[in-house]
Amino acid sequence: MTKRPVIGIIGNSYVINDDYPVHAGGRMNSEAVACVAGGLPLLVPSDPRFVSVEELLEACDGFVLTGGRPNVHPEEYGETPTEAHGAFDRARDAITLPLVRACLERGQPILGICRGFQEVNVALGGTLHPEIRELPGRDNHRMPPDGTLEEKFALRHTVRFTEGGVFHRLMGAQEVLTNTLHGQGVVKPGRDIVIDGYAPDGTPEALYVQGARGFVLGVQWHPEHNAANDPVSRPLFTAFGDAARDWALGKLRPARQSA
Repeated sequence: MTKRPVIGIIGNSYVINDDYPVHAGGRMNSEAVACVAGGLPLLVPSDPRFVSVEELLEACDGFVLTGGRPNVHPEEYGETPTEAHGAFDRARDAITLPLVRACLERGQPILGICRGFQEVNVALGGTLHPEIRELPGRDNHRMPPDGTLEEKFALRHTVRFTEGGVFHRLMGAQEVLTNTLHGQGVVKPGRDIVIDGYAPDGTPEALYVQGARGFVLGVQWHPEHNAANDPVSRPLFTAFGDAARDWALGKLRPARQSA
C-alpha cells in the first residue's frame, strides 16, 4: 500500500455542553482530505501549549487551514477589537499565522478555507473587515440561520476568476458556483497575495501567493462540503493532495523546489 501524505487539519477550540473543552474539526474536512486529496488526516490541537510550529512542519506534509466560528484577532492586523469582530481563538492565531509563514519559506503545501483564507492574508500583512455585509454594495455572505446542513451549504453565488489565472486553469472554468458562510472578509491583500477570484459583489473569494515555492491557495467558501462530487471542490483538493505527495516524496531525496 502506498503511504499517504500526512495532512495536518487545523482544529478549533470548542466547549461541549458549556463545560467540556475540546479541540475539534469537521468530519467534512477529514473526508475531503482522505477521499479526495488522498491524504492521511491528522487533527491538530491548535494551541502552542501542546504543539509547536516546528513539530508540525516535520510531522505533516501539508496543512488544511479550516474554517471556524472564532475570527483572527484584529490586533494581528493592527486594529482594535470590537463586538463586531465576534469571538476569537488566540491559541489558534499563535499556531496558524507563523505556520503559514514557515510553510511559505519551505515550500510546504497549504490550503486555506474560509478563516484559513483570511489567515493566509493576515499572516502576510493583510487586513480584514469584521462584517463584509456592512460595506456599500456588498451582500450578506453569512450562513443562513435556519435550514438543514445541506441547505446551509447550498450553492449561493458565483465566483469569477482572472482569465488565464491560477484558479481558471485549475478549475477549467472562469466562473463557478460556490456556497458562502462567512461574515468577515479580506480588505487589503497582504504581501504577494493575489486575489484571483471575486463574488459578484466584489468580495475576494480566491487567492494565491505570487512567487510561492509551493502550493499555497486559499478560498473564502467551503470546498470541503461534498468535495468528492462537487466539480469546484474536487480539483482543488486533488491538486492539494498531489502537492502534498510531492512534498512527502521530497523528504526521501535532496530538497527541491516545487513548481
